[in-house]
Amino acid sequence: MSASPIDPSTVPIARPTVLSLAIKEKAALYAAYMPFLKNGGMFVPTQKPYKIGDEIYLILGLMDDPNKYPIAGKVAWITPPGANNNKAQGIGVHFPDDDSGHRTRLRIEEILGAALRSSRATHTL
Repeated sequence: MSASPIDPSTVPIARPTVLSLAIKEKAALYAAYMPFLKNGGMFVPTQKPYKIGDEIYLILGLMDDPNKYPIAGKVAWITPPGANNNKAQGIGVHFPDDDSGHRTRLRIEEILGAALRSSRATHTL
């Protein structure tokens, strides 16, 4: 007996979750930005459960910048509920190695400037 072929029209397509994050001040951007990831990344507070590698579509707003930064990234970091040092629950979204990722990283680093070299605590490390 042979297996019947799978009808592709009946297989559900996993779509990335859409998250929106509006950063209102430089201190919040510093705390959420993850420069140690290869393409940069952003900590996004969320209580929804995710797994490493999940695809996320993030719409990022940066302070007074009228542009929104759409990012099709992947979960690279998870801070679970009840994490040490009262860290906020959420995920780290790794920016993609494409124009949207590069543009977003450059804009964030332009805003943060010298603060990138600070030793202040962040939501990540």
